[in-house]
Amino acid sequence: MGLIRQLAARDVAERYRGQWLGWLWLVLAPLLMVAVYTLVLRHAMGVRWGAADAPSASGWIGDVDFAVRLMCALLPFNWLAECVSRAPRLVSDVPHLVKKVVFPLEILPWVVAIASAIPLMVGLLVVLAAQGLALGSLPATVLWLPLVWLPLLPLGLGLMWALAAVGTYVKDVGQMVAPALGALLFLSPVFYDLSSLPASLREALGWSPLALVIEETRAVVVAGRLPDWATLGGALGAGLVVALLGAALFQRVRAGFSDVV
Repeated sequence: MGLIRQLAARDVAERYRGQWLGWLWLVLAPLLMVAVYTLVLRHAMGVRWGAADAPSASGWIGDVDFAVRLMCALLPFNWLAECVSRAPRLVSDVPHLVKKVVFPLEILPWVVAIASAIPLMVGLLVVLAAQGLALGSLPATVLWLPLVWLPLLPLGLGLMWALAAVGTYVKDVGQMVAPALGALLFLSPVFYDLSSLPASLREALGWSPLALVIEETRAVVVAGRLPDWATLGGALGAGLVVALLGAALFQRVRAGFSDVV
């Protein structure tokens, strides 16, 4: 665990090293992103969050409410997207570690998962501050958020193990990830609620663990509802299956990594 923590800290430090604003980007990046999305979607395109985002919710309070609902989806999505986008080159980017027989390559996805959690936590603080500013208080249900996000961890780790295993041998995998994530952005309830979709489409997209986590994040942060434990249990089970399959694939092919990096 100490090695994972050390590598994750170095990963985060290198990400902002040499930049003028440095660690301030942890706060500025989510603020700028959500400001642009709110301006374009709410004011230019007139997007609404169903009945919850009524026309009476105007002015800055309406903007904050819209932004909070949007960020409740973008935070978990961005964490997963960061993990997946880096996965295909996890092994090939560290050939010096691959040559070390004793180095546990299987911890590399853990390093990325923890390093990517730093912007996630900072973004969450921004969301909670905005929600508290708009409503004057926060619902007690936000305390359940760690359990709501828990299914993402095995899902992200499993995808990283699988993509790292395949991407080390097939370099084209890295080129396929970006368009796949772009499609996932619109196939997940990031810019809309699942309840606003037709029943057939809602049922199809509702099988995605990411979609379930996004919906439950809005429930505990915005609506003040307790999580749907059955829904989260299913998402966690799916994530664990992905993790087991990804880890098995990684272990099966890792013996040949040193021959291709």
